Amino acid sequence: MNDAAMSRDQLHRTAREALFSGPGVLLYGPAGIGKTHLAAMLVAEAAAAGAMILRCAPVEAELRLPYLCLIDLLEAVPDATVARLPSGLRTALRAALLRDEDPEQDQSRLRVQLAVLQMLRMLGSERPVWLSVDDIQWVDEPTAQVLGFVGRRSVGDRLRVVATERVTSGAAPLHAHLFPPGAAEIAVTPMTADDLALLLSQNADETLPAATTREIQRLARGNPMYALELLRALPPGGRVPSGGPLPVPRRLRGLLLGRLGALPSEARKALVLASAASRPDLTMLVTAYGRPVTAHLEAAELNGILRIGPDGRIQFDHPLVRDAIYTAATAQERHEAHRRLATTATELVERARHLALSAPGQDEDVARTLVAAAAAARRRGAPDTAAELAALAAERTPASDPDARVARLLVAAEYACDAGQWENARHCAEQVVATAGSPEARVRARLLMLRNAGQAIEELGHVIQDGLADAAGHPALEAPLREWASARELIAGRVKRAAIEARFAVDLASIAKDAESELSTLTNLATIEMYLGESTAGASLARALEVARAGGLTDVRIWNTLMPRAYLDMYAGRYAAAEQQIMAAMADHAEQAGLEELANMLLTLVDIRVRCGDGSGALAAARRALTLTEDTGRASSPVCYSASMAESIGGSMESAVTLAERGLRAARRDRDQIWAMKCLSALGRIHLLNEDHSRALDALGEARTIELNMGIADPAMGFFHADLVEAMVGAGEMDEAQRVVEVITELAHGLGRTGVLACMQRAAGIKYMATGQFAEAAFALRTSTTQLERVGLPLERIRGLLAVSDLERRRRRQAASRDALSAAHQIAVDTGAKAWLPRIEQRILRSGEVVPGRAVNLAPSELRVAELARSGATNREIAASLYLSVKTVEATLSRIYRKLEVRSRTELAKTMADRQPTAGTAARRAGS
Repeated sequence: MNDAAMSRDQLHRTAREALFSGPGVLLYGPAGIGKTHLAAMLVAEAAAAGAMILRCAPVEAELRLPYLCLIDLLEAVPDATVARLPSGLRTALRAALLRDEDPEQDQSRLRVQLAVLQMLRMLGSERPVWLSVDDIQWVDEPTAQVLGFVGRRSVGDRLRVVATERVTSGAAPLHAHLFPPGAAEIAVTPMTADDLALLLSQNADETLPAATTREIQRLARGNPMYALELLRALPPGGRVPSGGPLPVPRRLRGLLLGRLGALPSEARKALVLASAASRPDLTMLVTAYGRPVTAHLEAAELNGILRIGPDGRIQFDHPLVRDAIYTAATAQERHEAHRRLATTATELVERARHLALSAPGQDEDVARTLVAAAAAARRRGAPDTAAELAALAAERTPASDPDARVARLLVAAEYACDAGQWENARHCAEQVVATAGSPEARVRARLLMLRNAGQAIEELGHVIQDGLADAAGHPALEAPLREWASARELIAGRVKRAAIEARFAVDLASIAKDAESELSTLTNLATIEMYLGESTAGASLARALEVARAGGLTDVRIWNTLMPRAYLDMYAGRYAAAEQQIMAAMADHAEQAGLEELANMLLTLVDIRVRCGDGSGALAAARRALTLTEDTGRASSPVCYSASMAESIGGSMESAVTLAERGLRAARRDRDQIWAMKCLSALGRIHLLNEDHSRALDALGEARTIELNMGIADPAMGFFHADLVEAMVGAGEMDEAQRVVEVITELAHGLGRTGVLACMQRAAGIKYMATGQFAEAAFALRTSTTQLERVGLPLERIRGLLAVSDLERRRRRQAASRDALSAAHQIAVDTGAKAWLPRIEQRILRSGEVVPGRAVNLAPSELRVAELARSGATNREIAASLYLSVKTVEATLSRIYRKLEVRSRTELAKTMADRQPTAGTAARRAGS
């Protein structure tokens, strides 16, 4: 079994399938990785299915006590069962189990082994028997011999062995020889981030801050025991202590560092040196410490504390071992380690970091070195490192130079924003506002506070007003504040007031002759003009790009202008041009972009791909954006909206609903009307695809109300109006549906939105069909599907074809209905619309056709259950035969029914005879 990471559910399924097809499973891995928990789940399922469980859990201290594990294993076997053994075997076994008063009785190991073998065969003839051994490495030698003896001999298919073995990370198990031939060896890999986050949430007394969850995940590296120990050591409120990482709890530190006791003090100093280095290797450590360091580290390797690679790189057994060594050292030892490393580091960033940590006092030379290193890190696209070094530079700046300290705090705040370190950015900016004597510095700090707030700027009106007071009479300072005032009005839904502030900002930037400010304010104005449906948006963007060229702005700052330019192309149906702009911008600027800028690039790409029908491409970009923002604890409403739309096409409808609802909650919390409208439109669309017209109408109706209240005049921006009409038709609101068709069609004609017009034609056709006007419906739907193909909206064309299929079925033209379904299915396959395929395929099957290219794959466990069910076995009989609980059999049958599109055992038998399902990848692995 390979060591590739898998979710706990996958690991559980893999182990369970191995137990279906083989005599046992050995679960191995490092301490705390979850072996015992997984084994207990498997054994509990067997017990629920009626198996007899014989278990033991030895400890190291009992390793030399003969037959102690066997005594524990057979504790549940009554004397009456032992008495059924032949006399000689019975006597030997009773003596080994200390059930005989005479300690001198024969304890011949061969007799004991034969007795256990025969007894297990007797027990297995009555019901399944499971041997469970936790920490098999501590089994005493006589019991180990019994297990090996039994394992090498057939006990029948009613015996299963489940055991766990503790090994160091990456090592192989040493006790597989005690298992029956064919037993599986499964590495229990670290928990996935999702599984670990769920474990923490289930065990925390209150909701953990996202930053705390991420820090525990970083330290624990998928080890659940380590994660829970770190959780228990948290202070009240569950927040990471300011100024550093989580401390390693004393109890966990003792477990991790227990092996250090055998090492001399000089070896421990060498380990502190290695723990202080970012990427320790022998060459670096020998230069810093001297040649003896090699022998010290080799001694640590023998104790399982670290590994020395062929290239000399040092890798600790677990990241927490490294952290524990570092935190257990005294402050003086840590300072000395960093001092030594600073003298050997040749790379600027690394040397500056060690220099700062070796001398925690204020020092201008150190501060200047840190400033230069921070700038170098940022240029290399490492904003996290840049933010850390800039903050250290501000700390090391002497108190006698407050202006320099303020300037460095501003840089630290900016880098922290780039890295998505929102709390650190806010902390630095607030220090500047509180201490800076310069109005310009305070304005810059407030601008960073606004940027740092994400979508939640409605509550920061006072920050803007305070900034304007500082900026009075300075157009260059006032222009960006007015731009933020415009963004605040827009987010709150006050579009016309947003336009007034935007134009004011453009005028101020022009007066100041600040190219960067002009670029930004003109871009903001163009965005608002798009919402208002004004034709001047394109001219404003063209002017912005001209300002950028004249001012030599060709770096990442131009990105915010390229994004609305791409949206203009998208609204006009120029999807290839829109995507080409975004891809080129990402290629040119992604490395220098901040986290939020990169996420926005990805979200724009998602929106374009969703419109033009690239399901897999949209999903890939959305999941990357979601990962980026969740890592910072801020998966905002825009990210959730885009991810929801992508999931509703290329992923799963369940995930799409969850993300849309999550985005809506965030938008309402932030009082963000724009993204509340968009998330509602996504939610309504998903409900509509799931044929829940009532809930779809609730969401889409609210989205339309927000749109009207905001005064948004371009229907291409929301692109939900055809969905709204369809939901109204489904709810029986025909007159209101007709009014929406007329209003939106007129707006779309005026703005030249051909895609919107084609979708409204489809909606009109669905309304005609609902009112029995089949000829009108046929014309509208035929026109719509033709236009949708021409303008490049394949997903909307799928929906048009499904409507055509419904219409033709009602007109009793079955062949035409099936043709439309087949065409819709092919487009869904071509566009990667995986979330849509099940519903389309169900309709094809109901029409009596076979789904094109469909293959039915059942996992080995599913195939065994299906075969037994086909043969007439009851659920209870299947459970007894396969060592499962009845509930597990029921769940497996439900899954089989869904895969084969059947509803009963009769249909199952027929389908299996017709289609001859094959076992999936797990069966192929077992046979290879």
